[in-house]
This record gives sequence, structure tokens and C-alpha cells, in this order.
Amino acid sequence: MVSDKMAKLVAGSSIIRAMFQDGKIMAEKYGKENVYDFSLGNPSIVPPPTVKEAIADLALNSPEMELHGYMSNEGYDDVRQTVAEYINKTYGTDYSAKNIIMTVGAAGGLNVALKSLINPGDEVLLVAPYFGEYDNYIANFDGVKVVISPDYERFSINFEELEKKITPKTRFMIINSPNNPTGAVYSEEDIIRLAEILDRKQKEYGISIFLFSDEPYREIAFNGIEVPYITKYYSNAIVGYSYSKSLSLPGERIGYLVVPTELDDFEDTIVAMSVATRIMGFVNAPSLMQKVVARCIGQTSDLKVYEENKEILYKALTEYGYECVEPGGTFYMFPKCPIPDDKEFCAKAKDFRLVIVPGSGFSCPGYFRIAFCVDKSTVVNSLDSFKKLIDFYK
Repeated sequence: MVSDKMAKLVAGSSIIRAMFQDGKIMAEKYGKENVYDFSLGNPSIVPPPTVKEAIADLALNSPEMELHGYMSNEGYDDVRQTVAEYINKTYGTDYSAKNIIMTVGAAGGLNVALKSLINPGDEVLLVAPYFGEYDNYIANFDGVKVVISPDYERFSINFEELEKKITPKTRFMIINSPNNPTGAVYSEEDIIRLAEILDRKQKEYGISIFLFSDEPYREIAFNGIEVPYITKYYSNAIVGYSYSKSLSLPGERIGYLVVPTELDDFEDTIVAMSVATRIMGFVNAPSLMQKVVARCIGQTSDLKVYEENKEILYKALTEYGYECVEPGGTFYMFPKCPIPDDKEFCAKAKDFRLVIVPGSGFSCPGYFRIAFCVDKSTVVNSLDSFKKLIDFYK
């Protein structure tokens, strides 16, 4: 029998994956072209050509034992320095290799940070709606999640509730901007206000509150929106980044942590994260992909396709009568269901060959998520089904 803890984690496993499996079954039954699957945030855009070129060149011309061997747990020194210099150039920071830990994606980085910084019983703040896997990550280290209710007007942060829910046991907070599932982007004003609250509460309670900014969608921001770089506003901030979306490499599991020198107990934290990378079983981030992303630093896939899909969907859905906050980034949209029961609504959507994810999976019932990282033809062909679906409830 599985462990008690694992049994609980299995019971709370991702509803996104469940809907994805439903989509596969429907595609086999009706034909893939007749099913509009918006369940999974799997990039539909190929990586830039430089990724394939870098893989080929490294595989053919690098010393094999160096390319495929162990290195420091925190990653290759030269790769970390390249990442640090790119961040400095882009965001006006002052980092070096010592501030960077290469990770097995953003999820691996977040788990390393949680493992290193929270004790059993410590409280971890989450802003609803949020990526449902955060629940399992926190439970895995016996943390206690504290959920801040949604700001339905623009899906920013419910600051009044946040301030009330910070206690002497608060240790960690996770934010995700651009946001999965809403597409919301926190403004500089939002970040300044958040930093002020956390700073004030740290002083009031004599504690450290670590703010983790989960940023796999940083480059996917629409209409020229700028995404503030969190470490410039709050000294106890950590950035978790992934190349899954920017370079369309979700299966390669490669990203990094940015750990500023200003962080409380910086030296001990860096050592702890390096050790956590090893003892959690990663040992180190994938060696080949570290070298690849360093070669492709600053490049992205053709991300404008996502903005084009967003424009088509948002215009059509709001015309049909769906209520929706326009996404500022990512490849997600989070409309309100026309009925209170989001699970019932998403089940009915299957009758119209639509695969969408209930908002309950993101701690925000009454809404549903559309992952529009699909071919434009899928978006266009789905519109009639979305109209028929909402018309069913009129």
C-alpha cells in the first residue's frame, strides 16, 4: 500500500491532467480535428531553430564526459554566469553566478526553495486563483497553505485580506505573474504595495517572509505590458524561472532560481538549496540543456501567436456573453461560467466537443480555464461551439 501522505496527494492530483485524458479519449472517438482541447498548457509553437542547432553542435563537438557528466549541484559555473549577466542587462540588476541555481524547471526550483526554507507547520500564502500543484508542493514539506480570496475585478491581489492573514507563522508566499490561470499581470503599483505589506509585517513580527515569484510566462505579455522584476522591490524575494514556455521546452525540464545576496541568511540559503537539489533526487539540472539555454539566452519562440489567439477568443467570447477579465499575458483565459457549478459546466462543454478546465482546480469555483496554446485553426473552429454552449444556458 502507498504511504498515507502519498494517498492524500494522489487524491488531490491535477484536474488539468484528468481533463487532458478526457480530451484524448474524445479525439479517438470523434477525430482530433473535431475536438477543441484547451486543457493543457503545452506550447503549440516550435522552439527557435537555434535550439536544435545548439543541441546538434554540443552533441557532436563537446567533450562527452564534460557534456554528460556531473557538475556542481547548482549547475555549470559558466552557464550560471551567462544567465546572471542576461538578467542584469535586461532588468538592471547586479547578479553573478553565485546568485543563480540551475533547476529542473520552475517546479523543481519551487520545490527546492520550499524544502530549504519552510519547517513543518509554517504558513505559505497563496493568491487565488492559483496553479493547483502548489497545494501538493506545500503539503509535501508539511507546510500549511493560507489562501487569499480572489480579486474578481482584475485578478490582482486582495491586499486587505492578505494583510489580515499574515501571522507570526507566515514564512513563505508564492505569486505567479503573468498568472496561470487568469493571464493577469501584476502592475508595478501592485508589487510595490505587496512589498510594503510584507516589509511591515516582517518588522511587526520579527520574522522573515520569503516571496517566491513563479515566472515561467514572463515573456508572454501582451500589448507592451511590462512585468516588474520582483527582486528590485523586495529584498527577501526569490525568482523561479523556466524555459518551458519561452523556448517551448516543457519536456526538457530546465530553469533556474535567482537568489539575491540581500536575502536574509543568503549564504546558508544558497548552500541549503544546493544540497536540496541533490537530496530531492535531481542531483543537478540536465547537463545538455543547461548548455543549450546558455547558447540561446534571450531568445524565444514566436510568442506573438499566443497574442493573436487571445485577441480572437476574447473578442468572440465577450460578444457571445461570457464575462471575462482580459488576459494581460500567458496563454490562458479565465471566463466566468454562466452557472454556479463550474464542474457541471465543463462536463456539458464536452457535448459541444470542448475540453476546458473547471476553476475549482485553481481554488476559484464558478470560472473555467481555456489554454489557448493551440493552433489558430483550433481557436477559430471552436468559436461556434463556445457560442452554442453559452446559448444552451440562455
